[in-house]
Amino acid sequence: MSVLKVIEVLGNSTVSFDDAVKNVVTEVSKTVKNIKSVYVKDMQATVNNNQVAEYRVTTKVTFAITA
Repeated sequence: MSVLKVIEVLGNSTVSFDDAVKNVVTEVSKTVKNIKSVYVKDMQATVNNNQVAEYRVTTKVTFAITA
C-alpha cells in the first residue's frame, strides 16, 4: 500500500504554459522525491502591450511518501 501527498504549487514562464508546468516539476523535484503526477488546476496569462508577457499555472503535485 502506498500513501500519497498532494501539494499546491504555482509556476510561471515567459515561454508557454507547458514550460510553466515543467518549471514546477523541476523546482519541486529539488526537494521532493517520488513525484507521481501534476494536475493543472488553473492557467492565467499576464499581458503587456497586447502581447502575452507571462504564463502562470496553479498545480497540484502528487508524490508518494511511502511505498
